[in-house]
Amino acid sequence: MTVPVGADAPDFTLQDQYGQDTSLAALRGRPVLLVFYPLAFSGVCSGELADLGKRHGELTEAGAEILAVSVDSVFALRTWSDREGFPFALLSDFWPHGRVADAYGVFDHERGTARRGTFLVDAGGVVRWSVLTAASQPRDVGEYLDRLRGLD
Repeated sequence: MTVPVGADAPDFTLQDQYGQDTSLAALRGRPVLLVFYPLAFSGVCSGELADLGKRHGELTEAGAEILAVSVDSVFALRTWSDREGFPFALLSDFWPHGRVADAYGVFDHERGTARRGTFLVDAGGVVRWSVLTAASQPRDVGEYLDRLRGLD
């Protein structure tokens, strides 16, 4: 079961693709779009994150901080980010393996990866919207924008 809308978002600190700590609590005061994805370099994930990159300006103009989270290592995320030029943080939920994905209810214990879960966390740290998408289905970045613009 995923973290329900209206609940406090579980706090975490993970390293980004540059080895820098990123804490959800440190981002209070602005909305955070938390995007869990299965694996770097995979087809659907590559397309989704490319779409996020293309619309990054719109998302940040709407006030959002974007955090993309997978169970990949920091080193894999750095290589992927350098290759693709992602303008947002890729966070490594590598060890303890999938701990943050599990806290959000999107860890797939059979595959050992995060499922395709998205959470919109408001400026106060409350989950205001979430969606769980099938592994083979890309998510709609336009829906992220609509939800961001709908925050009070």
